[in-house]
Order: sequence, then structure tokens, then C-alpha cells
Amino acid sequence: MSFTGFKTIIEEGDLVLAFINRSTIKPITITKGETLQTKFGHYHHDAMIGVPYGSQISGAKGYGFIHLLNPTPEMWTLSLPHRTQIVYTPDSSYIVQRMNVKPGSRVIEAGTGSASFTHAFARTVAEQGKVFTFEFHEPRYLEAKKELEEHGFQNITITHRDVCKDGFQIKNGDEGSFEEINGDAIFLDLPSPWDAIPHLDSVISKHKRAAICCFSPCFEQVEKTVTALEENGWTSIEMVEVAAKRWEARKEMKRDVHSAINRIRDIQQRKKHGIESLRAGVVPDKMAKVQENGFLSVKKSAKVKEGDAGYEWIDVTKVEPEIKSHTSYLTFAYKLLV
Repeated sequence: MSFTGFKTIIEEGDLVLAFINRSTIKPITITKGETLQTKFGHYHHDAMIGVPYGSQISGAKGYGFIHLLNPTPEMWTLSLPHRTQIVYTPDSSYIVQRMNVKPGSRVIEAGTGSASFTHAFARTVAEQGKVFTFEFHEPRYLEAKKELEEHGFQNITITHRDVCKDGFQIKNGDEGSFEEINGDAIFLDLPSPWDAIPHLDSVISKHKRAAICCFSPCFEQVEKTVTALEENGWTSIEMVEVAAKRWEARKEMKRDVHSAINRIRDIQQRKKHGIESLRAGVVPDKMAKVQENGFLSVKKSAKVKEGDAGYEWIDVTKVEPEIKSHTSYLTFAYKLLV
């Protein structure tokens, strides 16, 4: 399985994203004899081979479960090993749309980092397009290069280069000539993008308008970037901040005297039966109940399940009190070489 291909059945050697819970997604390479260890149980790789992507499998001891998902750039962003701060989907999706990146586009990226956005770019430009990504830090470059090769991308050229000093041109082996990059979308995730901007004219497209996005966490960086863009002939300069909020939809127990009394009685009964059964060495029926999907529950608490028919519920929604998605300011501009 790769980020650019698709199949339905998991095989040995595939990259699989094990969805453990909303905050924990673990990338694993399926290997015979290996075991995935989690706090919810352990899962043998052998049991994953031959099952469809998207399957839910139980732990080796019959309780707990995980989902086996095929890799996508969005899921990889949530599970990848961080080497730097990464670009998350709320920003990356907006940048791709704003710069009109599509199949056949030629993207220049400076600051590969953890290669989160590199995956999204490569998926979007497809086989017809090309991504040229640059990383100045050699250990990060080597790690990113290895991952991109393992993930099966054929449309990415990654280069170890400090573009702020040495520019973006790539030599064609020992021939002495430079590769035709002709980038129409440029993404700079650099501490000082204003040093890289003067080098762009030699690598951007001469046949259509090029778009640029600079990703900067500080407003002082934005000011210097805007000045460099103006001095180098870029137009329609605009800064954007993407601020996403999550809404939660759930059921809340209707609070009144009768439901409170019933709730207290229910808790007392469950605790009583649980203690007596544990002392007697017997697991209560409710604790050993197998759900419809066939997996045993690992929880033995007295918590009422949301929507329990024994109580009255109302539907409520709640928004996050704080915006947590801001990572950087996005500065966009455009240029047409004439």
C-alpha cells in the first residue's frame, strides 16, 4: 500500500495506520511475527494480513480493538514522527486551494521538515506533476528522503540545500546543466523566506502565473517577507490566518430530581454487584457482555453509556473555548514573468 496507489487487502510489507483512539494513530509496517503493543492490548501482525483496509480487529486476548486504515496525507499528518513543527490540514488544504495546486502542477517547497505537507503536495499534483522539495538540515533530509522512498512517491525530488544562500537550481548529474523546474506554486516554510525570494526568478514558470505562500509564525517575519516580495516584483500580496474551531455534538442527560435519584441508585447497585462478584471470583454478566461487534469491553466502571434508554437525554452542541489551530501566518503573492 502506498499514498499514491490503492488496494483493498492488507499484505505483508504494507504501511498501515493503526487507529487506536482519536489522539493516537500509530503507523506500522506489517511484518510476520511482529506485535503491536498498546495500552488496550496487543495485536499480532499475522492477524492483520489478508483482512480488508478499514477492518476492526480485536486484541490477541479477545478484548480491546483497533481499526486498520490505509495511509493518506491527512492521516499521516496526525501520526507521523515529528522532526519539526508541521503544517496541519486546516492550513495545508487552504494553501493548496489558494495556490490552485492541481494534477500537473509543479511545486517548489523549501523546508521539507517532517515532510507532512510534501505528502499532500505529491498526492495533489499526481503523476503528471512534480514536487521539488529542499531541506538544509542533513539529518532531517536523510529521514525525509527515506520515508518518501518507502511511501512509493515517484513524483518528488528532494534536495539537501540551503536555498537562502544557494538558491533552488538543481544540477543534472555531472552534465553541468540545470534541471528545468518551472514551478508554478512555491511554498516557503523557512525562518527567513526573504533571503530565498530573490532566487526564485530562475526556477518559476515563464509561461503562466506563479503563486507563492510563505509560512511564518511571527508578524515581524511577515513584514520582512512582504518587503522582499514587493522589491522582487511579486503582486497581490495578502496575509491570511486560518483559525479553525471544532464543534462537538453529543447527548446530555436531562437533569431533574427523579433522574438524579435513579442515577445514584444505579451506581450503588453496579458497585455492589461488582464488589460481591469480584470477591466471589465471578465476572458479572454486564461486565462480560459481548457487544454486537463481537469484542469484549475492557471497561468495568459504573459509568452510564451515552443515550442509555433508562434516562432522558437532550441533544447539545459545544464549541471549543479556544482556537488551537494557529501555527503561522500565511503570506500569499503572485508573479508573471514577462
